[in-house]
Amino acid sequence: MTTSPLIHDRKPGAARRGGRPGIALAVIAACQLMVVLDATIVNIALPHIQNALQFSTTDLTWVVSAYTLTFGGLLLLGGRAGDILGRRRVFMSGILLFTLASLLGGFAQEPWQLLAARVLQGVGGAIASPTSLALITTTFPEGPERNRAFGVFAAVSAGGGAIGLLAGGMLTEWLDWRWVLFVNVPIGLLIAVLTPMYINESERHSGRFDIAGAVTSTAGMASLVYGFIRAAEEGWRDGLTIASFTAAVVLLVAFALIESRAREPITPLRMFTDRNRAGTYVIMLSLAAAMFGMFFYIVLFVQNVLGYTPIEAGLAFLPVTVVIALGAGLSQRFLPVFGPKPFMLAGSALAATGLAWQTLISSDSSYVTGILGPMLVFGFGMGLNFVTLTLTAVSGVAPHEAGAASGLLNATQQVGGSVGLALLTTVFGTASRDEAEKQVSAFLAEGTAEQKAEFARTQQLPAPWGHEVLAQGISTAFVPAAAMAVLAVATAWFVIRVRKSDLEALSGTAGPGMG
Repeated sequence: MTTSPLIHDRKPGAARRGGRPGIALAVIAACQLMVVLDATIVNIALPHIQNALQFSTTDLTWVVSAYTLTFGGLLLLGGRAGDILGRRRVFMSGILLFTLASLLGGFAQEPWQLLAARVLQGVGGAIASPTSLALITTTFPEGPERNRAFGVFAAVSAGGGAIGLLAGGMLTEWLDWRWVLFVNVPIGLLIAVLTPMYINESERHSGRFDIAGAVTSTAGMASLVYGFIRAAEEGWRDGLTIASFTAAVVLLVAFALIESRAREPITPLRMFTDRNRAGTYVIMLSLAAAMFGMFFYIVLFVQNVLGYTPIEAGLAFLPVTVVIALGAGLSQRFLPVFGPKPFMLAGSALAATGLAWQTLISSDSSYVTGILGPMLVFGFGMGLNFVTLTLTAVSGVAPHEAGAASGLLNATQQVGGSVGLALLTTVFGTASRDEAEKQVSAFLAEGTAEQKAEFARTQQLPAPWGHEVLAQGISTAFVPAAAMAVLAVATAWFVIRVRKSDLEALSGTAGPGMG
């Protein structure tokens, strides 16, 4: 009996059908699409989830934040795991865990069951996502080929949010809200099957896991987010609100001390010594904080005020995908010529303009005048930024630290989104309560007896009074969102520099030691 030469000669960890980088990139991009898409695919189903499982409006934000916060908090540990244990192995483990959590979430009957599944999804995503980006850095050589691969990856990351809203609308309206979770199961299983066939295992590096850093950072950010959401419900003087913020400060200070003393920290502080990379993290943090809030509240507006069905709400976001792709393609083409600063500056300025425009939303706004225009401006700005930020964050990083660098970029996006949504929820809650006091008085004077009886039962104001409350809360919440984008503009202007070595690396002409 003889052994096939092809099998006998294949190196340990080599893909069974290697030599097809296009398919390898498709598998990696599919993973990223599923993970990123899941941050928004649930958004369209939020009103249905709220009714089915009896969430309050402020508690409903946890359906989003339970995923993004765990995802962002553990991304750095996931990146480190890929470096130490082998990226393909860790990539597959994350995909399978994410798939299992999606199945459990689809069967949830109580709020805590859904939130627990969302946390588990976040853990799976945190394991798979940074490893997928790191696999690109080790699969494609630096230069035009890697730029194209990053362009595909970044476009998927940027457009995945809008695609998720459309897919969520279709699944919710045609099937049931539970299918926004069930849909991940066949996709995840397919990725797990294809991965060992087309993706090589990476070289394993020695190292340790910074468990203390991962726990304190995640718990600290969770306490911070809970403090903001609690403040939206009970006010800033509430005892639990104060306790949450206190715990957040203690845990985050402990995290900083642990990282400064750890032999192999989960957040290598040297990543911040590069001026452009540090500026990139700040810009991503600021824009993600604004973006997550925009998706969450615009979804509520188009369904609850404009009366859109789930699929109509998903279609309303489709133009955003187009302009994001246009912006990403433009930046990918001209980034080697002009460097990152012009795209970061223009993209952040456009995002700030779109968000400032959305502060004008009112209960009388239509889709075209109040929603579409601002979203197109914002989306094109984000498209300019995503490819630029991704390439700048990992440019010049040593191969053995690629997982940590990419994980840190993704962590700033997810954690920034969680904290930003919580902050906007606090502003929304305060503005909504103030407006509700005015509208309740008007409702009691103008409402019918039947409407008053329904209000006594549900404590929910009917239209048009309820629409006024929601619109006022949303328009006010976009004020800090616009301020976050202005911070990104300032960072791009004062921190980011165009360097010859960066341009050479992006064009693939850098000499030894450059990049």
